[in-house]
Amino acid sequence: MWFQWSEQRDYIDATWNCGYFLASIFVFINLFGQLSGCILVLSRNFVQYACFGLFGIIALQTIAYSILWDLKFLMRNLALGGGLLLLLAESRSEGKSMFAGVPTMRESSPKQYMQLGGRVLLVLMFMTLLHFDASFFSILQNIVGTALIILVAVGFKTKLAALTLVIWLFAINIYFNAFWTIPVYKPMHDFLKYDFFQTMSVIGGLLLVVALGPGGVSMDEKKKEW
Repeated sequence: MWFQWSEQRDYIDATWNCGYFLASIFVFINLFGQLSGCILVLSRNFVQYACFGLFGIIALQTIAYSILWDLKFLMRNLALGGGLLLLLAESRSEGKSMFAGVPTMRESSPKQYMQLGGRVLLVLMFMTLLHFDASFFSILQNIVGTALIILVAVGFKTKLAALTLVIWLFAINIYFNAFWTIPVYKPMHDFLKYDFFQTMSVIGGLLLVVALGPGGVSMDEKKKEW
């Protein structure tokens, strides 16, 4: 956004007819919100506030860039929200009790449901990668991919399924979104670059699932009770 300030501003002005000043304010808020939120997350300072700010940026972009009416981009933005939801769950304190060593009921329930919501939203990214044609590779990819996203969503063999999706999505991202092979002046360069880094963010969310597990609302957790 920094290197394409004028293009971003002109797009918002042309789309919403709001004038250069308001369009510039939008681009500034968008850029500053993303940078400040990411810096806070990486430095582990005020992570929850940073996540809420980034949620706001995603919502703002969804409306401003008319993503709301494009199912593919909407599902990818929701997947980004799922990654943020997992990050928010990871950053939540475990809820210290006034009585040290005494467990409190349901203190981690919000965290568990955030992990569930994050998992479900993350798999929306893979729904956009399904190809409905008769080739053997596409059919195999659809079957394997669908099985893996169901496993992650319901929380069964979650870490293994999420790790497999990480490897699969990374390979697909490198192959299909190789923006570095397209000249900078071509519009396709920007489209692929956007898709590439958005996909990398979803991979980060999946790595959180690998690291933290599925949470309490999952089949993996229920198996421990059985």
